[in-house]
Amino acid sequence: MITEQQDYYLSLIERLRRLPVETEWLEYKSNNTDPQMIGEYISALSNSAALASKEKGYLIWGIDDATHEISGTDFCPATAKKGNQELENWLVGLSNPKLNIQFTEVDIGNHRVVILEIPRSSVKPTSFSGEEYIRIGSYKKKLKDFPEKERILWQSFETTPYEMRVAMENVTEEEVTQLLDCAAYYTLMKLPLPSNRGSMIHNMKDEEFIREMDNGRFAITNMGALLFAKDLNKFSQLRRKAVRVIQYRGTGRTNAIREQIFTQGYAIGFDEICRYIDTLIPQEEEINTGLREIHRMFPEKAVREMLGNMIIHQDLTMRGAGPMMEIFDRRVEASNPGCLLVDVNRIIDTAPHSRNEAMASFLRIIRICEERGSGFDRMEEGMSALKIPAPKVETGDDFARTKLYWYANLNEWTKEDKIRTCYLATCYYYVNEISVANAILRERLGVDEKNMSIVSRIIKDTLEAGLIKLADKNASLKMRRYVPYWA
Repeated sequence: MITEQQDYYLSLIERLRRLPVETEWLEYKSNNTDPQMIGEYISALSNSAALASKEKGYLIWGIDDATHEISGTDFCPATAKKGNQELENWLVGLSNPKLNIQFTEVDIGNHRVVILEIPRSSVKPTSFSGEEYIRIGSYKKKLKDFPEKERILWQSFETTPYEMRVAMENVTEEEVTQLLDCAAYYTLMKLPLPSNRGSMIHNMKDEEFIREMDNGRFAITNMGALLFAKDLNKFSQLRRKAVRVIQYRGTGRTNAIREQIFTQGYAIGFDEICRYIDTLIPQEEEINTGLREIHRMFPEKAVREMLGNMIIHQDLTMRGAGPMMEIFDRRVEASNPGCLLVDVNRIIDTAPHSRNEAMASFLRIIRICEERGSGFDRMEEGMSALKIPAPKVETGDDFARTKLYWYANLNEWTKEDKIRTCYLATCYYYVNEISVANAILRERLGVDEKNMSIVSRIIKDTLEAGLIKLADKNASLKMRRYVPYWA
């Protein structure tokens, strides 16, 4: 009985044999088992696979390189040695970076075929014994002798984002639909559901959620899994990327009330996460004309934008960390791995630089995220409507965090809250071509005209902090207008 693994390699060999000639990422051998030769081919095929946008290169023994007929080989990698060391260990030891190479023996009829699968180079050219190699046509050459190939190879490392890397490979069409909620794609895109699985697979390939492999099966990309996985736990390297929501009692992290991890992909789980957070957002009671009214402390659109920004701006390459929303009695925090890619003080007027542009682009298409540059503006709009402080953004070497604060009135605000809100409101009005005077800042801060001196003091503090400046230094007191320091 043929096992699933055997079926994989039989299909792989059959498809590779159909290629008219050897490619730069594929080499056939008969019985040449010189360890140094194998090591050099590991380097050459790994680098050539990256240049050809393939996930792997292949070195195969037992197939004639001219006719592609199965001839068999005497090579037995399990018993092969270099000196007193096992061949595979010796090869890995001299490779840099150390690749997860894999020898596999397959019996086809009365012939033994040996396949060496070689992962593509991903962060730098793969070398063997201190030398980097490449394939030029069917010839193995030193990479340093082909500077243009070397330049393109280095460029490929920068242009292959994490989203396009493989989360799971060797998946059948049926397994694709079991692992990914393909039907949800059509709901989100407002498209009719196809009548057959083949059409679904075609669309998934077009969107680069999956990729066809050399054996005819499929690889699910990180983007496909992160957006449409029915369960991210099925993808070992993506488990920690699931959105985590924690609610605390009080203002500290010592008393957690509940915690929920959402293991669905971001595209299919976003609205559910929003609804769940909505149930946890603190509320205030207001009794007006004898009626008790309940008001949310934080605007829904601000929280939604926080969640979206947290997802699309996270550094997916960082291990052991994922996006997290934390809800306290009087604040909400959204944290993600990876530093902010723009200056904190320019977050309103600078278009954000997304690490995950393909994923962000799709989330914008299905209207989960706003158009480029408008997310933080919408957060500020929501906070302004409730007369609470502007969002606060913090960043470090390996994190970014956005905070929303709630206070009953302006007297409870810290001086930092007042200055930050005055500055960010000025930025918001400036980019929207609205003239900023004391009156409009009074409205933003929820201050009556009779208390305009309070706002004047806040403006003075913000001027002294160097965050805003006079639009016209010669203007009279009543005609003063303000712009951001960078205007």
